[in-house]
Amino acid sequence: MLRWMAATCVILLAASISLAGEPAGSKAAKGKIWLAGAYSFSDELGGFTIVSASGLGTRADPIVIEQELNSASPVTMVIRATQAIKPFSSTGDYANGMIHMRIVTVNASGLAWLEFEFELQEILRKPSVYGDGLSFDQRRTDSSSILSNRFKKFDDNFEPYDRLIYFDGFVDPQQSAEFSFMITDFTPQPEFYLLQDPRIPAS
Repeated sequence: MLRWMAATCVILLAASISLAGEPAGSKAAKGKIWLAGAYSFSDELGGFTIVSASGLGTRADPIVIEQELNSASPVTMVIRATQAIKPFSSTGDYANGMIHMRIVTVNASGLAWLEFEFELQEILRKPSVYGDGLSFDQRRTDSSSILSNRFKKFDDNFEPYDRLIYFDGFVDPQQSAEFSFMITDFTPQPEFYLLQDPRIPAS
């Protein structure tokens, strides 16, 4: 009995060391969670696959997520703080509520995309509202951080929810699209969600 318990403890300790030592930008044990900067990014809710994550989340070194969307239905990325939360810290050692992001998305749906929408959620399946502090940098008046290589225009809707819609372009099947934006949370949460919704031609 003692020998079995000792062996079990060794296995659990080894597993915890392996996960804790997972470097930023690499894949965790279950193949669903990726680490970059002070956050983790997960495709655990299904419908898409993250294939890499890197960067610190600063303007000079944005977090870059590479992913494949397997259908034209909305999918949701889970984002979690992996470091202590300290709003507005600039050291890079804390989850500070400010993340510069670039998402590189392969259209593996088999259908062309005519628009692409992102929506922030503090509560799963419930759109973020104006007053909760989470947004696509709603306090800034310039839009220099919102870019795409496939869509020429965007519309940022901050009331009564936080949505960012890219349009005036297209992404054919097996092509990739890049989207850049900044996420800010002035009351940082340990976990929040990024809904991604590709828009296809009306049938």
